[in-house]
Amino acid sequence: MSGAPDPVVLLVEDNELNLELAEYLLADGGFRVILARDGPQARAAAGRERPDIVLMDVNLPGVDGLELARELRSRPGWESVPVVAVTALAMRGDRERILEAGLSGYISKPLDVSTFADSVWAFLDRQRGNR
Repeated sequence: MSGAPDPVVLLVEDNELNLELAEYLLADGGFRVILARDGPQARAAAGRERPDIVLMDVNLPGVDGLELARELRSRPGWESVPVVAVTALAMRGDRERILEAGLSGYISKPLDVSTFADSVWAFLDRQRGNR
């Protein structure tokens, strides 16, 4: 490793089991993880620190995850931060709705434990231009 700090992930997930699994996989994959369980926590965390990437459930209590993603992306300095949906949405048109909301893409649930961290690294690499 180059001695660079671990990339920071803001993980927004209201399901405790999904949150714990994703946090474990990300930490094991070389990320520092900031947790938020709902929209207000995500807003507060985003106000304290700009992460390298945001992973967000789309169906959050009290807030539409797509609207929250749009809000984060509109903040000054956040234009280049990948915001990725982590979702079980698989209906026709869901992918298009996610991309139209300005998200960088999505990772499907249930999480694939063997590829999840690599998928997150791939979004970061694309954002950084390291294809």
